[in-house]
Amino acid sequence: MSILEVKNIKKSFGKTEVLKDVSFTLEEGEVLSIIGSSGSGKTTILRCINQLETADSGFIKVNGEVFFDGENRPKKEDPKEKRRKQLLVGLVFQNFNLFPQYNVLENVTLAAKLQASELPDYKENKAKINAEIDEKAKDILGKVGLLDKLNNYPCELSGGQQQRVSIARALILEPKILFFDEPTSALDPELTGEILKVIKSLAEEKVTMVIVTHEMSFAKAVSSKVIFMDNGVIEEEGTPEEVFDNPKSHRTREFISKFDD
Repeated sequence: MSILEVKNIKKSFGKTEVLKDVSFTLEEGEVLSIIGSSGSGKTTILRCINQLETADSGFIKVNGEVFFDGENRPKKEDPKEKRRKQLLVGLVFQNFNLFPQYNVLENVTLAAKLQASELPDYKENKAKINAEIDEKAKDILGKVGLLDKLNNYPCELSGGQQQRVSIARALILEPKILFFDEPTSALDPELTGEILKVIKSLAEEKVTMVIVTHEMSFAKAVSSKVIFMDNGVIEEEGTPEEVFDNPKSHRTREFISKFDD
């Protein structure tokens, strides 16, 4: 069973069709890169999967859970049920979205502690549970090279460090799929490498990921599968070798050629 199923997703904003019947699947442990020009629908499909946008029609399933069914929509979804589903996915934004009033450790642990507060035994074991979450956060921050920044605030960090905090914040919730929306677009070129290194290490650990990116060489190196979107449709889909080295579509060849050395 695929860990992600996207079928016949359509989405319009006003009279503008942004997604036109988009379908694809992803297996556990795979890394999917979605490439394409600005306005091709890449970010919108991520937002629809993560329930930040509601598709007009189609079907989305994550880890066996129905996220969206255009033919059988509940009149009103239970907020707790929606929250539970959203924990299956983690989204790393291009602009970090860290809380400026909290330090690094607090930013990483906030959502995990809010989630834990809903446990039936939380009040009796609050100190123990929160301490365990702190230790888990420190372990993850160590993996992304920020263990020495626990008490720093976002304003004291570089853009690359802030993005690594946002990755750690997503990882602590143990999502089934980790989504990245242009994770390096807000960074100076010299800081891009440190983020790509973290993502590559996650790929080596078989973390299931979907990455919207303009970094073509990185997409080719790290991906199991590549989708090229154009004008709201999947123009081409295949392995990195198929899409980058032997594209079938004229439009794909035209797009790839812009990034050739």
